[in-house]
Amino acid sequence: MPHIDYYFVTISPWAYLAGDRLERIAAAHGATVTYKPLDMGRVFAATGGLPLGQRSEARRAYRLQELRRAQVKTGLPLNIHAAHFPTNPAPSSYAIVAAQQAGGGDIGALVRHVLAACWAEERNIAEDAVIRDCLTRAGFDPALADSGLLAGAVAYEANTEEAITRGVFGSPFYITDTDERFWGQDRLDDLDAHLSGRL
Repeated sequence: MPHIDYYFVTISPWAYLAGDRLERIAAAHGATVTYKPLDMGRVFAATGGLPLGQRSEARRAYRLQELRRAQVKTGLPLNIHAAHFPTNPAPSSYAIVAAQQAGGGDIGALVRHVLAACWAEERNIAEDAVIRDCLTRAGFDPALADSGLLAGAVAYEANTEEAITRGVFGSPFYITDTDERFWGQDRLDDLDAHLSGRL
């Protein structure tokens, strides 16, 4: 059975624009997925990337055009200038880790709810009430927002270190169990083709 490790940041618009395509691809190929939220600031520092505020004006302007085009192509609602971006991604990441460990809900849906809260619903995903609502909507116990803090924090750090070791440098980033790497929601077709044996 193929497996995909999915590295992402809960405030990544590109991860949001992936929608449910990863889950549909995994289902089509009988693949399992492990969701690995991480600290992109540390990943950037280790791999030569720059936080958005430190990028050149040309790169920031191009990003906005790409976001607009991606929104049109996906049809997903997107507030390009989200009211609560940037915000602290750690609390929502801890909750996702805790939910994945606890089980009982739809982890893919939880990740999508968190991303949509930031990019489509103008909510602050660093706030406890928002995280609890996302957990509830995905079928998880909202108390995981509190009870899973320690385990979530430990796994968040471990995910970040692992990502750096495995060559992750952006979000979203997908790595198969054969170490094929795919960066960006616009490479999901390539991931699908790889799992099909066509690439």
